[in-house]
Amino acid sequence: MAENNKKIKTALISVFHKDGLEELLKKLNDEGVKFLSTGGTQTFIESLGYACEKVEQVTTYPSILGGRVKTLHPKVFGGILARRDNEGDREQMAQYEIPEIDLVIVDLYPFEQTVASGASEEDIIEKIDIGGISLIRAGAKNFNDVVIVPSKVEYSLLLDILNKQGAETTKEQRRMFATRAFGVSSHYDTAINAWFEK
Repeated sequence: MAENNKKIKTALISVFHKDGLEELLKKLNDEGVKFLSTGGTQTFIESLGYACEKVEQVTTYPSILGGRVKTLHPKVFGGILARRDNEGDREQMAQYEIPEIDLVIVDLYPFEQTVASGASEEDIIEKIDIGGISLIRAGAKNFNDVVIVPSKVEYSLLLDILNKQGAETTKEQRRMFATRAFGVSSHYDTAINAWFEK
């Protein structure tokens, strides 16, 4: 295994649209990747017959405020942002029982579609994704160690890589996903800003 190649062992999956995920989940499961998820995504993963640990079991905290706060927790973000080659980070992961999260798959709340549908201001505001966008930014920031799949558009990209080289990615591949991730987050915030400007 090349020095900059990283193995995917644990995936955190938090998606709004579940379509198109089946094939990716099957391949990840075949490769022995463990799943971690919340709410509807977790139910979906289990309905396909795969084991899936609840994020709440990791954080020991329930989903609160009507689902506004689910993944925003040091055990989740620590697991994504920890630098695997940093001794201090590794010691703190052990100290606080923070799991390594190697792959993050996100599909954000559909903000633009909600606006386009003529929804009420209240509904539109609820479709401003906080946890998902934070997961995207954290995964992209730590592309040295983590694969970030920032929308369903990238499912097939990851599947191609898995089919070619198993549950392992190169640094160049992780950087490519990170680039796309910041593109997704930038586009999302621009759409929200445009709505507020109106």
